[in-house]
Amino acid sequence: MTPLPAYLLLSAFLFAIGLAGALTRRNAIMVLIGIELMLNAANLNFIAFWRYGLNPQVLTGVMFVIFSIAIAAAEAAVGLALIIAIYRHIKTTNLDEVDAMKG
Repeated sequence: MTPLPAYLLLSAFLFAIGLAGALTRRNAIMVLIGIELMLNAANLNFIAFWRYGLNPQVLTGVMFVIFSIAIAAAEAAVGLALIIAIYRHIKTTNLDEVDAMKG
């Protein structure tokens, strides 16, 4: 028996924590951290299915994870830049108080 179900359970747990953090937090940085946790859970799924799939010699799972990490890095950079720009104008990172993106 493969440990694939254990990896999938761990990934589901990480995704649930990230989703709960993204939906319940009001701080923009905590929401961004929750989104990053969800992306890491998806990466864990890619690696688990690649490793315990039919043909682990083909590096498709690893390539998906590399692209996903690159997208996550770009998302974090753009997200933090937006949060800093909003903080400079409104002086808060509370998402309830940010109601418009006026220049």
